[in-house]
Amino acid sequence: MIHHLTPILSPRVLALCALMMPAVPALAQSGGGMMHMPGGHMHGADGTGHDEFIMPGLRGRDASPEESAELAFMFRNFPGLNREVELLPDGIRTYTWSDQPELAAVLVAHVGGMLQRVDEGRDPQVFIQSPTLDILFQRGETITTEIETTENGIWVTQTSTDPEVVAALQTHAAEVSDMAARGMQAVHEMMMQRAAAAGQ
Repeated sequence: MIHHLTPILSPRVLALCALMMPAVPALAQSGGGMMHMPGGHMHGADGTGHDEFIMPGLRGRDASPEESAELAFMFRNFPGLNREVELLPDGIRTYTWSDQPELAAVLVAHVGGMLQRVDEGRDPQVFIQSPTLDILFQRGETITTEIETTENGIWVTQTSTDPEVVAALQTHAAEVSDMAARGMQAVHEMMMQRAAAAGQ
């Protein structure tokens, strides 16, 4: 269950989210969530199939074009993301933020949407997502989540009495931190490692 601590959304973040909502679908209007930007590089025959700017891997079996566009926006702008993680005996406490108003608004919208999905057990099955998320969507009812937004980001505390869920929460927190620090390069490396492990 998700508990909203006060303030839920600051007036500034609410305004930013309202401004971004028309923009995110517009970003996703071509190719079902694929985003086209000049430049970038392709990954090809290794099976990962990622393009830095088209990013087809950010689509999912149950992910909306808007959700894919949020992910792509954050990956394109990952140098503007900041993140702190505290490991708790029964979970995690994270703070993710940006000093860039548009990025902060997309971040808050994305995190809120994904936490709601976990609470409801609705796995978006984004093509590049980590297998670590599987248990979180399957056992979402064992997770207690508290969120609090700030002027430029979001605090998330997640705890569980299930040791396997706690381990998954902590592993996923580290994965998200790596993606926030290194963007798509972190995703590419994780997928290559999984492919190598599967081939053994």
